[in-house]
Amino acid sequence: MFVMKNLNIVLVEPQIPQNTGNISRTCAVTGAKLHLIRPLGFEVTDKNLKRAGLDYWDKLDITYYDNLEDFYRRNDGEYFYFTTKGLNVHSEVTYPDNCYIFFGREDKGLPEKLLYDNKERCVRVPMRNELRSLNLSNTVAIATYEILRQWDYPDLSREGKLTEYLWD
Repeated sequence: MFVMKNLNIVLVEPQIPQNTGNISRTCAVTGAKLHLIRPLGFEVTDKNLKRAGLDYWDKLDITYYDNLEDFYRRNDGEYFYFTTKGLNVHSEVTYPDNCYIFFGREDKGLPEKLLYDNKERCVRVPMRNELRSLNLSNTVAIATYEILRQWDYPDLSREGKLTEYLWD
């Protein structure tokens, strides 16, 4: 029997609406749940947010939280913190069902105390040391698809279709 796995993407105080819109689209097409922790650097009605998420906003499973404490009170699972400061490579970690992957503000990342307290759960996407970071929405997409690859892409289509022709 096939059981859909749950992936949870947690954005802690996102500041740029276009990033959150792109991430919401990634969540919609993969079935990942989106968790937004306030304060947000924009209004959810922001036209840039809606434009980046296109017409997928109604396809999202999205939950809002007042702060990190509110999030932790309402959720339980295995947490992984994506950060340029992480000691573990994202593709060398095994992610269980119902895991939560955290991403911080575009300008600050996740709080260092949170990272320090969760050293073994801090992961990073490899990149050149002399550069600051990848774009947030790109990092979320990389992480999401690594986890889905490990899970053998549950409930996702593996074949595309042409609009004017049929594949032989």
